[in-house]
Order: sequence, then structure tokens, then C-alpha cells
Amino acid sequence: MSDAPIISVRGEAVLEAEPEIARLSVQVQSQESDRRKALDRLTERNRAALDLIGSYGEAVEKLETGGLVITPLIKYRRREGDVRAYQGTVLIKVTVADFTVLGELVARLGDLERTRVDGPDWDLRRDSVVFRRAAEQAAQEAVARARRYADALGARLTGLVELSDEGLGRAEGMTGPVALAGAFSRAPGDAGEPEPIDLEPEVQIVRAAVEARFTTTAPDLG
Repeated sequence: MSDAPIISVRGEAVLEAEPEIARLSVQVQSQESDRRKALDRLTERNRAALDLIGSYGEAVEKLETGGLVITPLIKYRRREGDVRAYQGTVLIKVTVADFTVLGELVARLGDLERTRVDGPDWDLRRDSVVFRRAAEQAAQEAVARARRYADALGARLTGLVELSDEGLGRAEGMTGPVALAGAFSRAPGDAGEPEPIDLEPEVQIVRAAVEARFTTTAPDLG
């Protein structure tokens, strides 16, 4: 084992970046006294929502449909077979890459009957270059910090013993999605498209941290 002196340091980097994508959660519902009617109505509303989202083409990066659920709603006294209605629900997950259409899309989805829209949840893509830059800057900060300590002791760095990644991701305290359109339904007689909602992208904060150990020459303690 080497007897060379060791300097252990921690390097950190915090970057701010504009979001690259926005996620929406769309919940479509139906409620009818007959199970089949509830399913048919849910299918119609789900198709209307999917067609609307699909009309935005490449502005929508990803479109996913979750599970479909038909739930019997029992009357208060819960007698066997005493069902007052059937409620259907389907969840649609949308990832939008073009923010210029986002406000319009949210408003139009919220204008659909028995449809709830939650979002947007601003985010970076998993392979975003921002994460790589944060990791690189954290490693560079560790080297620079170790070198400053070595210089203060009249020594110099001679080698790397270990580099440990503490983690990489968005900083704590980022806000989550906000319900911008909840359980909207179009009132009888309403006509025309709704006004787009003004949405301001939320700055993303990315944090990276590493721990590093370096060997040095003998310090000058004189």
C-alpha cells in the first residue's frame, strides 16, 4: 500500500436549464346507469381526446394510454345488486416537446366533456446533455479543490485514487404538476375553441456531486 499523502475532497455542480419536455396527465370519465353505455361513452370520449392530441403531430413526443376501469357505484345502503350507476375512467399520459402549442392543447383538452387535465410537469429528457455537463463540472470542481489544498500545503497532485458519484438529478424543492384544468365540461350552448392558457416553462435545477481521493507529493509543512 502506498504511503503517499491523500487528499479527499467533494466536488459539486448546480446548473439551471430550460425544460425540454412537459408532461400532462389526462383523465377521461363517463358515468351511466347502464354498464355497457358507460363503456361506450368512455370509448367515445377517449377517442375524442386521442384524436385531439394526435392532431398536434410531432409537437407531441409521446402518447400513452393507461388502464381502463369500469366501477359500479353502489347505493348508500349497499344492498346486493343495488347499483346506482357505472363510472368509467381511462388515463392518458402525454409528453409535449413543442411548448408553443402547449397552452392551446391544455385548454382544448380541458374543454372536452368529463375530462380532467393535470400538468404540466416540466422536465429534462433522461439523456439530456445538461446532466452530462453537471457531472463533468462536479468532477472538475473536485480536481480544482484538491489542487488548491495541495498548493496550500506546498504539494502537488500525483494521481487519482478513487472517484465516487454521489448522485445526479434535479435538486430538491422542485415543484410538481399543477391542476390547470380540472373536471371541465362544456356548458350547453357554448361554441368555438377555448382561449389558450398562458404557461411559463419552469427553470430546471440539476445538481451533481462526486467524492474524490488524490495522492500528492510530500507537503512542505515548514
